[in-house]
Amino acid sequence: MKTSDTIHRRRLRLGAIAAAAVTALTAGLIGASGAQAAQGCEVDYRVTGQWSDGFNANVEVTNLGEPVDTWDLEWTWADGQRVTHMWNAEDKSKAASAKASSLGYNASLATGGSTSFGFSGSWSGANTEPAEFRLNGRLCDGTVDEPPAYDTAMEQVAAMQPGWNVGNTLDALGGETGWGNPLITEELLQTVKAEGYNSLRLPVTWDENLGPAPDYTIDPAWLDRVAEVTDMALANDLQVLLNIHHDSWMWLSAMPTDHDGALAKYEAIWTQIAERFKDYPAELSFESINEPQFTGTEPAEGDVLVDELNVAFHEIVRGSGGNNEDRLLVMPTLVTSADQPQLDALKATIDSLDDPMIAATVHMYGPWPFSVNIAGGTTYSEQVEQEITSTFERVHATFVADDIPVIIGEWGVLGYDWTRPIVPSQQYGELLKFFEGMMFQARDKQMTLMLWDAGSYLNRDTLEWRDPLIQSYMDSGLTTRSGTASFDSIYVEKVGTITDESLTLHRNGLEFEGLWQGSTELAEGADYTVTGDTLTLTAAALTRLAGDRAYGTNATIEARFSDGLPWQIHIISYDTPELSDASGTTSSFAIPTEFNGDRIATMEAKYADGTFAGPHDWTSYKEFWATYRPDYPAGSIGLTADFFNAVREGEAVTLTFHFWGGGTVDYTVTKTGTTVTGTSA
Repeated sequence: MKTSDTIHRRRLRLGAIAAAAVTALTAGLIGASGAQAAQGCEVDYRVTGQWSDGFNANVEVTNLGEPVDTWDLEWTWADGQRVTHMWNAEDKSKAASAKASSLGYNASLATGGSTSFGFSGSWSGANTEPAEFRLNGRLCDGTVDEPPAYDTAMEQVAAMQPGWNVGNTLDALGGETGWGNPLITEELLQTVKAEGYNSLRLPVTWDENLGPAPDYTIDPAWLDRVAEVTDMALANDLQVLLNIHHDSWMWLSAMPTDHDGALAKYEAIWTQIAERFKDYPAELSFESINEPQFTGTEPAEGDVLVDELNVAFHEIVRGSGGNNEDRLLVMPTLVTSADQPQLDALKATIDSLDDPMIAATVHMYGPWPFSVNIAGGTTYSEQVEQEITSTFERVHATFVADDIPVIIGEWGVLGYDWTRPIVPSQQYGELLKFFEGMMFQARDKQMTLMLWDAGSYLNRDTLEWRDPLIQSYMDSGLTTRSGTASFDSIYVEKVGTITDESLTLHRNGLEFEGLWQGSTELAEGADYTVTGDTLTLTAAALTRLAGDRAYGTNATIEARFSDGLPWQIHIISYDTPELSDASGTTSSFAIPTEFNGDRIATMEAKYADGTFAGPHDWTSYKEFWATYRPDYPAGSIGLTADFFNAVREGEAVTLTFHFWGGGTVDYTVTKTGTTVTGTSA
């Protein structure tokens, strides 16, 4: 065995470690004060001995910034090395992801202070050195990270783009995990930051953690936990927007009938929040209340109450001293609506306060029929696009054009829910067009988007994005547009003659550059033609792509444009779906279905006289999932108890299922007591 004191030596200067260390972090930096501190460090990594399948190494960490009280150092190996034993630090490594945590005697590092630890490791093939190190979750590059400064509210809000909501967690009833999400961890926040998000909206519901009137004292443990998550986010370069969340409907909605009591409770909460966080850096901002709403009031009355809350919030925070004197404050409209009367009411409030560090916030989930798939809102139609465009234009004209920044505090699609086996409610390509359009509008109208994510986008157990393509559209949309088409699928019958099929290109200002199947470019003329914005695939190309025409997707091709993401086009073989007779109960009824490669677009429900059946009797087209639930793997279509509860006793209801392949299939159901019978047409 040959050893050498300097077989490998690499000196990495590690800067920008942790900013904003205030109280404690779960597994990282703990600062001595609430102010954000400049941080930086360097690491001296040496392989001190190496043999055929193992090696020893020494690591020295030097703190270049403000003092720290605990530390974690993380790195990865590209060639599969592993830590087998560690000394002078606690080994928290997992496979090729190595992690060393401080011990009690070496946890504190003064400015310029150093500490060392060593380890034994295994290797095979190569023993290359780590490319980078992270201290307390932060990539370090040898610089000392100074806290950023914002000259204006517009500048700060722009720096928040894009933002991410850690939804259904600290806002959940029954505790942080009460609605099925795991505890917020530093690893979660590091994943969000690594994806390119620059801010975290931290919804918090306070009611379950309050003492009695008149003080309404916040449980210290709960306030500590909120501070802990805030600290972790700030330490990982995420701005934080902290609010009062579900309290808006839990008790504040009673303000019209209990004005003084509700207002006193609201003011008590904000007084305590303001005091706890008054020395936090500018990267923490406050939002007065989420979706304010009031029982039994007209919108104009609600606007007056929202004004009163926003003014009280402003007075409390500004009067609490410290960094709260010029902290960014975010104020909502009534129910965070983007309707013009509500925008005007909030604008009047902001004008009256004459404070340059105020931002407005509204929420945007797209037009409701499209967002949940009801009333035939199955596609990202011109009408849907125009409604979104006009909403952004209104908000821009009211606020941004007058130098008042706007945060879209929540956005997404209401029907996109990871708890369902069928995600989303909308046809996939139509959903992608929605994300592409929203990202463009926000960039064009200079607004910051904060995605509402209660677990549907980022899997918080695996820390992986559930749908990387959707995430790619959001990433790409920060800087450019992507081309799309009128549809993302071409349906060909399983048996019969295949003919030419056409789609309309939506270039979005880009140049169309052709079609590809993987790395193979399709031949213009033989495989497709383009006339204006009409893209036509030839029968010969479709026959080749469809192959043996097995049910489902036989091939996927890409329409590529001069920028942005390519548009996927799926070649799908299908036959008309077949529905069979069934019986069941109002709480458990499913139609046996052979989908034959097709999928449901929507369902209509009518009585024999033509009137509309089921919930939302103003439309024949029922809401996806709330009334009908396709299960493609199981081969069934379930009808919900909510649907049957709104169906008349003993009257036959004709269901018309619309499929994306273009066909329709009728089916009849009849409710007698709790018994349901179903017959195919």
